[in-house]
Amino acid sequence: MIKSIVLKSIRLYQKTISPDHGIFSFFSTTISHNRYGTCKYRPTCSEYCYEAIEKYGVVKGIGRGIKRIIRCHPWSYGGWDPV
Repeated sequence: MIKSIVLKSIRLYQKTISPDHGIFSFFSTTISHNRYGTCKYRPTCSEYCYEAIEKYGVVKGIGRGIKRIIRCHPWSYGGWDPV
């Protein structure tokens, strides 16, 4: 039950305010210098967290998602980083 609530919350974030997935994604890809939008990683951090929660459960998945967000900084190279 908690897992489904967390996953639905991530999807809601993606569909509404996410700069890569949401309603403002068109503007972020036209303004950003990154050809993939605003996120330098594939899959995006929210998608990575979603997949990690599905695969490892809520606690470990959120932990892996937080580690991924910490790795996303201006000096990182980004690129393909699967769960």
